Amino acid sequence: MTTPLKIALVSEHASPLAVLGGVDAGGQNVHVAALADALGGLGHRVTVYTRRDAMGLAVEVPLRQGVIVHHVPAGPAREMSKDDLLPHMGAFGAYLAARWADDPPDIVHGHYWMSGLAALRGTRGLDIPVVQTFHALGKVKRRHQGPADTSPPRRIAAETALGRTCHRIIATCHDEVEELCSMGLPFSKTRVVPCGVDTELFTPRGPAAPRNGRPRLVQIGRLVPRKGADTAISALASIPGAELVIAGGPADDRFEADPEVRRLAALAQRNGVGHRLVLLGGVPREAMPALLRSADLVVCPARYEPFGIVPLEAMACGVPVVASSVGGHLDTVADRTTGRLFPAGNAQALAAAVNELLAAPHLREHYGAAGRRRVLARYGWHQVAAATERVYEELAAYAFGLRGARTSAARGAAPGGNRAPGKGTAPGNGSGTGTTTGAAG
Repeated sequence: MTTPLKIALVSEHASPLAVLGGVDAGGQNVHVAALADALGGLGHRVTVYTRRDAMGLAVEVPLRQGVIVHHVPAGPAREMSKDDLLPHMGAFGAYLAARWADDPPDIVHGHYWMSGLAALRGTRGLDIPVVQTFHALGKVKRRHQGPADTSPPRRIAAETALGRTCHRIIATCHDEVEELCSMGLPFSKTRVVPCGVDTELFTPRGPAAPRNGRPRLVQIGRLVPRKGADTAISALASIPGAELVIAGGPADDRFEADPEVRRLAALAQRNGVGHRLVLLGGVPREAMPALLRSADLVVCPARYEPFGIVPLEAMACGVPVVASSVGGHLDTVADRTTGRLFPAGNAQALAAAVNELLAAPHLREHYGAAGRRRVLARYGWHQVAAATERVYEELAAYAFGLRGARTSAARGAAPGGNRAPGKGTAPGNGSGTGTTTGAAG
């Protein structure tokens, strides 16, 4: 694109500045931060709007030249579960609307469903295209968690309305496209752009974390039940001599009191593998590559996974992956090429795949090298940002044509007199402007 865009990324709970590893701080934070950085590197001006979740935060914090994080005053200035944020999205959207009334962005990109609602509220009455990335879908969460799902009751209906109203949906994997179509959302509106990985941070070269001589399995992720750490611990009982190192969860004195930490430790004791389980708690991002390089295998046993960045980080480090055959894993992990896929929740299948690979060091080396090549070819943040930019370019052209038509009409010209062909209707959006409904509430 020859003309730099003014881009607003809305990420209500997932701040690029957050410390990773908490219940609501994970892959989405990484995605938003890296996408903003890469778009800035392409010459665009990017503002990430996220909720102010602590007192004393600066209104704006620079990330790099041309990229800032803007803290939005919506709700109390303290940490809150994302499932409790919906009542504050009206205030979030109203703040955006006031800010954008005189200084509108060219493109607004919502990350997560509540961010999308705030984005619609902020662009209401303005000719600003809205792109939506869900990162996770309520219908999928409800299917897997059932009564344990703590999402607001209106989430699924709101996601459907949001998907119908926005101008483009960016799905992060092909499995998500199928889910979106099952919600009645138009296939023509959806583009697949995966999450990415920092291929200069995550690399086979560099130090590895110390080892104790055992075969090492590493799992990285938030300590929540859907990540499937219990499956990995159950499998460990059938993987002789190996240790399982799990990084995630609180990094402070709250760790030992964390309910999921206690549940997993008790499960390991019942399975007779307590002495082979290492729960590290939260690990700084800069320490992750060394931890991954120390692994013989990285296991990703999630029960469901909208995308999953950890397999990419492992593959970028040249480490083979054994992952559950769900969601984004189906796109990123090439079965029997960069690792193995197994049925989610099946501890014996996980153990069988791990045992086979631990017994075949040359195969692990082959898978690791293939994984690095796959990441470099498909998942670098430059490729991801360029693909996202192409989506923005489609919509920016539409908005330019629509604004030109309205300017001509206001000057007394025939409506549409200066409109570029095909740019008078929002692409893939039957409602025209697509941002005037009351979906944001």
